[in-house]
Amino acid sequence: MTAPIRVLIVDDSATMRGLLSAMLRADPGIAVVGEAADAIEARRLIKALDPDVVTLDIEMPGMDGIAFLEKIMALRPMPVVIVSSATERGAATTARALDAGAFACFLKPTSPTATPGTATLPQVVRAAAGGKRATIRPEPRPARAGAGDRAALIAIGASTGGVEALLEVIGGFPANCPPTVIVQHMPAMFTASFAIRLDRFCPPTVCEARTGMILKPGHVYLAPGGERHMEVIGAAAPRIRLFSGDLVSGHRPSVDVLFRSVARLGLPAVGVLLTGMGADGAVGLAEMRQSGARTIGQDEATSVVYGMPAVAFAAGAVEAQLALPRIADVAIGMAA
Repeated sequence: MTAPIRVLIVDDSATMRGLLSAMLRADPGIAVVGEAADAIEARRLIKALDPDVVTLDIEMPGMDGIAFLEKIMALRPMPVVIVSSATERGAATTARALDAGAFACFLKPTSPTATPGTATLPQVVRAAAGGKRATIRPEPRPARAGAGDRAALIAIGASTGGVEALLEVIGGFPANCPPTVIVQHMPAMFTASFAIRLDRFCPPTVCEARTGMILKPGHVYLAPGGERHMEVIGAAAPRIRLFSGDLVSGHRPSVDVLFRSVARLGLPAVGVLLTGMGADGAVGLAEMRQSGARTIGQDEATSVVYGMPAVAFAAGAVEAQLALPRIADVAIGMAA
C-alpha cells in the first residue's frame, strides 16, 4: 500500500485547525501528523515529524506566516500550502507568499463542505505532495514598448498548478504578444493580486478582465474568480463579456465557456490548456481546433496535475503536447 501523505497544520486558531484537520482526514490517503499554533511550535514539529506537506496560516502571533515560510524555504524546503482569509489584506499577502515559494493558496473554509467548482483542500495537498511545481523565479520584466499589430488571439485555461505555469508561459511572451485571455481556477479574492503579480513579472501588460474591455495586442486579461463566466464576443472588435450563469464543467468561470466563445468568433487563434484537475477546457479546446484554431496541451511530465490536458489530448483536441518551458515560444510561433 502507498504510504499516506503526512501533513502538519499551522494555524493560531484551534477552531480552524480542527476544521482543516477534519477536511484532510476525510481523505484516506492523507494523515494529519501534527498541529501547531505558531511558528515556534511548527518549527519543532517539522524537525520531529518531517511532514510531506505543511498548511500554513499567514496571520499568526510572533513570527508571521510569510517570515516563517521564507525560513522554511531557505533552511528546509518542502511543499507549503497557504491557507488565507478572504480579505484584501489576505489576497495581497498571498501574492507575497507565492513569491516566497508557497505551492498554492487555499481560501480559509467556513465548513468542511467544499465550494462547488473549486479544488478541495485534500486535492491541493495531494498536488503539493507530488512536488511538480516550477522552481524558477523570474525577475521582473518591465519592458512594455513595441506592441505590434498581431491579429491572432491566444486563449489559456489552467487550474491546479496553473499559478506557476502561467508565470512561466506569460513570462515567456514578448511585450507585443497577441491579445491573450486566461481562465485560471482561483478564489475571487486572489485573481486581482495574481494579475498584479503577472503584470510585475511579465513583459505584456496584465490586468483583471472587466466587461467591455477591447482586446489589444500586448495585453493579457485574467478572468475574475467567483460568480461570473468570461467570454470573448465581437469578431470585428473582440471584447470581454462577463456574465452570471450556472457552473459549466464544474466551474465558474469555466475554461470551456472561454474556449467555445473563441471558437465561435472564427478568428485566427491559439488555445492552450495547462495543468489542472478534472476536464474543464477539453470540450472547448476541441471546438477551437475544429474551428481552425491551433491548440496546445501541457504534457504529463511538467503538469502538477495531468487532468484537464490529459482529457483534451485523449479527445483529439490537442495539436501539440508540449513541456511547459516550450509552450510560450510555440504559442507565439503559432500565432504569428
